[in-house]
Amino acid sequence: MRGPSAFRPLLAAVRRRGGAMPGKSRGAAKEPAGQAAAAGPVVAAEGGVRVTVRAKPGARCSAVTDVTAEAVGVAIAAPPSEGEANAELCRYLSKVLEVKKSEVILEKGGKSRDKVVKILVSVTPDEILEKLKKEAST
Repeated sequence: MRGPSAFRPLLAAVRRRGGAMPGKSRGAAKEPAGQAAAAGPVVAAEGGVRVTVRAKPGARCSAVTDVTAEAVGVAIAAPPSEGEANAELCRYLSKVLEVKKSEVILEKGGKSRDKVVKILVSVTPDEILEKLKKEAST
């Protein structure tokens, strides 16, 4: 039977090789956090304006809770099941922004709290942001 010293060269070779997973490339820079977050929660988009929303379903009444640099916080008076909260979010935002319900589309985040809503009107992001901030302060 071989002693433990016979296996040391084999263990050293395994350690040098680095294992099964490829290593991280040291020269690669981290990707930026996204242009929507850098520009704020409301940005101009093709054919309208995109609003990044942090949904809070199950509230007693729908309301804009806060407007941060990352997203617009919206409490939604609907449970997060079977798309009820998404429908209520679009209905509520159409009321706040004074646009038709058909002009408010859930673009991303159907099953997530972080959503992207597209407003299909020719309004500036600043006008929408003002309306959302006004609603948050009431």
